[in-house]
Amino acid sequence: MSFGYKVLGFGSGGAPNPYMVATGGSITDSGNDKIHTFTGPGTFTVSNVAEEAANNLVSYMVVAGGGGGGDAMGGGGGAGGFREVESPVTPYTASPLEGYPTAGNRITVTATGYPITVGAGGSAPSPPAGKGTVGADSVFSSITSTGGGRGSSSDAANPANAGGSGGGGTYTPNPGTNAGGAGNSPATTPAQGTPGGAGGGYPPPGTAQGGGGGGATVAGGAGGPGPAAGGAGATTEITASSVASGGGGGGGATIYGPSPNPEGAVSAGAGGTGGGGAGAPTSENAVAGTPNTGGGGGGGPGPNAGGTGAAGGSGVVIIRYKFQ
Repeated sequence: MSFGYKVLGFGSGGAPNPYMVATGGSITDSGNDKIHTFTGPGTFTVSNVAEEAANNLVSYMVVAGGGGGGDAMGGGGGAGGFREVESPVTPYTASPLEGYPTAGNRITVTATGYPITVGAGGSAPSPPAGKGTVGADSVFSSITSTGGGRGSSSDAANPANAGGSGGGGTYTPNPGTNAGGAGNSPATTPAQGTPGGAGGGYPPPGTAQGGGGGGATVAGGAGGPGPAAGGAGATTEITASSVASGGGGGGGATIYGPSPNPEGAVSAGAGGTGGGGAGAPTSENAVAGTPNTGGGGGGGPGPNAGGTGAAGGSGVVIIRYKFQ
């Protein structure tokens, strides 16, 4: 006698997954969404696409590296460019720079690998009157956020640079060289950043101030007669908690020429909300931009004052999608 057996296929198949499956970066869950955070280079690899095409349109935030601050009454570094899209299938409280209405900002993924570039922050300047460097770009698929512009120094050969947000200008007796760098360069819709503030201050004797670096949503402050703050960044809840990125660096300050003011009375600009570093007063060092925020570095104090401007903060790339 023989017995027939029917194979029941337990654990050997079943219905295909109707949602996206992907790897890469640091992965967390929020309700029905997965969130991939890249703080350095990597690959966002999609191994399975969703059955419904709408679920393959991802949310993202791409922030570039912030620019380094300048020296010698230096301008603050501009914030790295800030770009964001909120997919309709992964609702959260997005920043004012949310770009879904512009079709060219939307990314619908396929089953492939997407190399991720996370921009480094610009370097600090070499005193006296040195210049830092611009921040590096961050990239996800067709989206590039531009690195922040470097802050200016009092050397006319070291002007502020344009970038995602522009670097701040410096106080200088050279006419036309105190301007801040342009923001949103190259242009995106909505704008990825703002301009840096012009340097300024009292002519000698007095306190000279560098301009603040531009932030993602607010331009850098102009120097003089008071300190110049870095521009504010943008706040989003793409990670399921409130996070601010893209703050500009504060302008540096010093006593310029004979002055009755004690050194302790000199105030430098605060860093912009979202990782911007504070500028340096008199003989201190400026504060660097916060890593993985794209914050600009603070501007340095006067030439030969013993302090220096600071480096910008590195960027970040975050991707969010529906997984169940």
